[in-house]
Amino acid sequence: MSLKYYIVDVFAEKKFAGNRLAVIMADKKISSEEMQDIAYEFNFSETTFIHTFKKDADTFKVRIFTPKNEVPFAGHPVLGTAFIIKNELLGKKCEKVILDLKAGMIPVVFKKHEDREVYG
Repeated sequence: MSLKYYIVDVFAEKKFAGNRLAVIMADKKISSEEMQDIAYEFNFSETTFIHTFKKDADTFKVRIFTPKNEVPFAGHPVLGTAFIIKNELLGKKCEKVILDLKAGMIPVVFKKHEDREVYG
């Protein structure tokens, strides 16, 4: 199986700092068991899987896994995944994306603060 993925340093000012996150493009049919195996293989605190990513969409189906189990919500995976969606998938200026998680619809708003972008 071949899947595109990104490694993100969340809450970091530079590379190789902060909380690591693997963000996987799950554009192929992939089972929950396979996602769990992939998260275990990365062995980061969390790994996310983006299941829908249309350039004209603002809502994206996302699942979050730790090396041991799936979780309905976690903070740094939400922010890191939103960063990848905005900067790598959409490739356009946007003010907000919505992540459709097991915990529900989570909006992430992008704002400028003192010459840098912040998410919340």
